Amino acid sequence: MLFFEEYAVNHYVTSETITEKTGLWLEKISPFNQHEMKINKDKCALLVIDMQNFFLEPKSPTFTCGGLAILQNVKSLIHVFREKDRPVIFTKHVHHPDHLDSGIMGWWWKGMCIEGSPESEIHPAIAPLPNEKVVLKHRYSAFYNTDLDTVLRCLKIEDLVIAGIMTNMCCESTARDAYYRDYRVFFPADSNGSINEEMHLASLLNLAFGFAFITQAERIIREILD
Repeated sequence: MLFFEEYAVNHYVTSETITEKTGLWLEKISPFNQHEMKINKDKCALLVIDMQNFFLEPKSPTFTCGGLAILQNVKSLIHVFREKDRPVIFTKHVHHPDHLDSGIMGWWWKGMCIEGSPESEIHPAIAPLPNEKVVLKHRYSAFYNTDLDTVLRCLKIEDLVIAGIMTNMCCESTARDAYYRDYRVFFPADSNGSINEEMHLASLLNLAFGFAFITQAERIIREILD
């Protein structure tokens, strides 16, 4: 996990700079971010990806600095979706203590987030409510070998807002899988975070080109409240 530790001390974005940074990111990807959509507030859900202590605790060897920068925006999205009685679904990336489900990830990554540990819990500032769905996943995509798609179909969801960490790993993988399943994907650039700006921006570019409308939390909130 040495590369995590290297980037943990070099925050590419903070809560103070994220608004300015987001404007620059959106400008850079604008030639490819051409599939502009307005969210259907009666058919939408918010998916919060892996906002766990394992990634958000600064002392953790897997600390993802972009996660803390987006925390307030994610919290604002959650508040509005709850206020409007729209589904908020969380994911937790976890593994069995005996690594029964680790597979290739057991040697690809040197650290595992163990199911039921304090590190596996979602950050207390955005903790799920008792009635909110929490998807436990063992691979990057929230759709892979989980019941997420079944839940979304039962809720008659068509528009999916994806927020969380990491932009270039679990968030991008989930966005791609959502697109393959014919969901309209809204990906707020200021509500997804990674370990460095290059990875974050590359994912925004990839997703804009082929999978999602890259937008901002403020715009989504405005459309939900409209």
